[in-house]
Amino acid sequence: MKILFIADPLAGFKTYKDTTYSMMREAAGRGHQLFHSLSGELSADNQYVSAKAAPFEFLGAKDDNDHAWFRFGETVQTGLEQFDAVVMRTDPPFDMQYLYATQLLTLAEQQGAKVFNSGQAMRDFNEKLAILNFSRFISPTTVTTRADDVRAFLREHGDIIVKPLDGMGGMGIFRLTERDPNIGSILETLMQLDSRTVMAQRYIPEIVHGDKRVLVIGGEVVPYALARIPQNGETRGNLAAGGRGVAQELSARDREIAETLAPELMRRGILLAGLDIIGDCLTEVNVTSPTGFQEITKQKNWNVPARFIDALEQAAQAG
Repeated sequence: MKILFIADPLAGFKTYKDTTYSMMREAAGRGHQLFHSLSGELSADNQYVSAKAAPFEFLGAKDDNDHAWFRFGETVQTGLEQFDAVVMRTDPPFDMQYLYATQLLTLAEQQGAKVFNSGQAMRDFNEKLAILNFSRFISPTTVTTRADDVRAFLREHGDIIVKPLDGMGGMGIFRLTERDPNIGSILETLMQLDSRTVMAQRYIPEIVHGDKRVLVIGGEVVPYALARIPQNGETRGNLAAGGRGVAQELSARDREIAETLAPELMRRGILLAGLDIIGDCLTEVNVTSPTGFQEITKQKNWNVPARFIDALEQAAQAG
């Protein structure tokens, strides 16, 4: 297969933990031809969507700090339908440039390209708002542009989390209690004087045991979650915020949530999703570039990248 990865610059990958790197490593090991492009290198000429795609040879990282694990060939402008699979792995934030890229990917799909996850799915599933489609699994939640609404929600629940809809890695997430002296300042900063929509959720104390990332690949649930456990004194479990990743078996509730969502995710064109679960509550549905492959693989000896490439091969053949 010829596989195009639309991803951030390869030289910046942290190979010891990067999920996209692990996907590429597995694909290369199976003899697939690999190509790379930046999302900003997508273009359309009279509706025909192509990318400035560079073939590359996978050399493999010698250690955790080795950034010379690949060697590029000559870049060629190539129509996306010429690849057997196009894997969108550009990291958030989901800004306007990201939106434009997903629109071009949707146009490419209409021309025969096989894109995973689909451009439409990435637009439809805002990683925060998507949970509202599955309200039976979430904690009390409100979405608003008005600071007064957040204050009322805080009075009702006493201890809440407030976060922007376009953040990643835990950026911009605040825990508020009624005694917090900085409520006004925090809401002004986050909501930019009632001009920016945020989500507020009742605080889930089980966060101390980890913010669990549950992976759903090709409609099947990976049997292990990666619990991102916050540092002492920290509310956020995100690895980017210093959380510690511990792979563990799914609880009955984790599996119930994941198996309920799995068919809907497949129906929407989502080959890979990362569900975030705190305690018994679904908090996010990550569809842009879910991570956690390497941590689960190393700690539980369950080959997540192999499962993903299996699913990609099957989806590309069925496409």
